[in-house]
Amino acid sequence: MRITDTSDLWWKNAVLYCLDVETFMDWDGDGRGDFGGLAHRLDYLSDLGVTCLWLMPFFPTPDRDDGYDIMDFYGIDKRLGHIGDLVEVIRSAKDRGMRVIADLVVNHTSDRHPWFQAARSSPDSPYRDFYVWSDEIPKDAPETVFPGEEKGVWSFDEKAGQYYLHRFYKHQPDLNTANPKVREEIAKVLGYWLQLGLSGFRVDAVPFFLETTEGMLPEGPDAGHSYLRDLRSFVGRRQGDAILLGEVNLKFKDQLAYFGGPDGDELSMQFDFESMQRFYLSLVREDARPLARTLARRPKLALQSQWANFVRNHDELTLDKLTEVERREVFDALGPEPRMQVYDRGIVRRLPTMLDGDPRRIRMAYSLLFSLPGTPVLFYGEEIGMGENLDAGGRQAVRTPMQWTDAKNGGFSTARPSALPNPVVADGFGPDHINVNQQRHDPDSLLSFIQLLIRRYRASAEIGWGDLSILEQPHASVLAHRVTGPLGSMIALHNFSPNALTVPLTVDGVDAETRLVDLLQEGETRTDDRGRAELDLEGYGYRWLRILDPGTRRLS
Repeated sequence: MRITDTSDLWWKNAVLYCLDVETFMDWDGDGRGDFGGLAHRLDYLSDLGVTCLWLMPFFPTPDRDDGYDIMDFYGIDKRLGHIGDLVEVIRSAKDRGMRVIADLVVNHTSDRHPWFQAARSSPDSPYRDFYVWSDEIPKDAPETVFPGEEKGVWSFDEKAGQYYLHRFYKHQPDLNTANPKVREEIAKVLGYWLQLGLSGFRVDAVPFFLETTEGMLPEGPDAGHSYLRDLRSFVGRRQGDAILLGEVNLKFKDQLAYFGGPDGDELSMQFDFESMQRFYLSLVREDARPLARTLARRPKLALQSQWANFVRNHDELTLDKLTEVERREVFDALGPEPRMQVYDRGIVRRLPTMLDGDPRRIRMAYSLLFSLPGTPVLFYGEEIGMGENLDAGGRQAVRTPMQWTDAKNGGFSTARPSALPNPVVADGFGPDHINVNQQRHDPDSLLSFIQLLIRRYRASAEIGWGDLSILEQPHASVLAHRVTGPLGSMIALHNFSPNALTVPLTVDGVDAETRLVDLLQEGETRTDDRGRAELDLEGYGYRWLRILDPGTRRLS
């Protein structure tokens, strides 16, 4: 993929904010969030520093999988508003310097989608091959994504008289992406939403999406990636700076293929699941080395490719890349109760509750998020420290209504509580204690701190564009990393232990009296003639330091 203007690579230093319209703000008082509510909260998101909104599915749905079971790829669920409301949100967001992307869920549909209803009606239906059918369950059937909730990935349809494939729930039959007609329909979906103003898509479950293609096309094992390149090319032709942000929970070496390798012609961005999982292991052990080792082997990407960094997302906190012993260690520390765990691989809690509300550890975590090379992604409510409601069950525990005020329903809705899509958090992390209105007027709040991190991140171009190196120092509990790019260089220190420390560092390639200027607080440190400096860190402390020549003016 040839890049002619790097200014089009807006995602390299963006700040993404994921939200579910249904749980963000209810404007018409029916108990469900809607596009009218989102429109009235765009100024809040702009003030926070968000540059790109990621909207979870808003399409017509039976809502058996929180909107990921789609009945119409071209519509808006009437409970959320209509297409004009979405267009108004996109326009208003762009007026405030924010782009909008949306979930692209094309690995399956709802079983109530007209395509599937037509497909099951007759073997001669033109939609029959839109899905994957078999007369019997194959012997080499893969495992289900949801162990404990689904027995397998093949279910028998009485009307069709055959088994159909579903890697997710049985009410979500897989699309046959090997079928050229299915590809044509997917291209129409992409083109439609790009024409309405979206700046790209978060592509759901990419390996499963391509697995069907690779298993059914004669081109061989590269068939899926060939199709992914075609999708990226199509998006680029329709809108040159549109992105594909992929959910690819694989090891680094496998993720490279989904970027398109050195050509960078497949996914624009991918979530860094490996580093996220080792972060939690380091957090539990108060030992930065598991994360440091993982970051050190992070592959270098093509110019137009990017890592998406996150602390928490809308699904379970998956720990599938850890060993069984490591996973149990994290479970015991952060989610010890059975109701806090799901699928034998994840935790259904938010960060503040896992850390017992300790503001030092919470702030250290987000400082690290924004200092790592890549693009930070926030899940709604993270900026104020929202908790979860375990009574909601499973993944729904973290998908509770946004907490705007300490009023009824947290200011999310004026409806009766039973009308809400999920119950509001009711414990010490509920709206009585945690809400936007309270924190907006408190300069020492988590919200104010996240705003500061976003400002410093956006002013530090090297974080989005630079290269990462792990710095040697003697403390196992400290992660010291450097990010170096054409526009600058900075060092970040993060202490995973409660003990105050002095960290000796040697900064390569600097002159005597080079200045290390703090970016998150007042102060600076000078190196000696060998580039050495000693830096103090509080327990669970963090520091960002800009590397400046002696004569450079002080940063504001």
